Amino acid sequence: MNSYKIFQDWTRNSQNFKGQFVMVNFRFAAIVQSSLILKFLFFWYLIYYRIFVIWILGVELPWNLKIGKGLQVFHGQALVVNGGVILGENCVLRHSTTIGNKTASDDINDCPKIGNNVDVGANSCILGKITIGDNVVIGAGSIVIKDIPSNCVVVGNPSRIIKYIDKTSILNQDYK
Repeated sequence: MNSYKIFQDWTRNSQNFKGQFVMVNFRFAAIVQSSLILKFLFFWYLIYYRIFVIWILGVELPWNLKIGKGLQVFHGQALVVNGGVILGENCVLRHSTTIGNKTASDDINDCPKIGNNVDVGANSCILGKITIGDNVVIGAGSIVIKDIPSNCVVVGNPSRIIKYIDKTSILNQDYK
């Protein structure tokens, strides 16, 4: 087992113990789920993950979720991400965020694909078969139901682009 995969989000959550705890548990559950032998040996861990992380902590990150390295999770409460969502590298998710499909079906093909360096504000909803580009900032409380191009800031219900930003601004966290 490659321990780097388990701790690949550790430094991005360095000031956030809960974020570190959730991501290490998620990464280990994803590794266990990837092999029939590991599922057999660690079935108890998948039960623990479902009960403690998903039900008690309220962080719904299914172990089959595709997440790039460096995911940062703030607070975590009421965070719901459908198993069909694809998250890029170095993304930020805050509390009370829902990312998934628009219908009641469990079709993983109807879920968003989110690029790299996407910062999702608290209480946001990202729904449907949409694509969000790289280096996007989604404001708190936004409802995103349409594709978003790279390098922009979106806010509102329904979300709208309020500003295009250059890549250096994203890297410096300067959204003014």
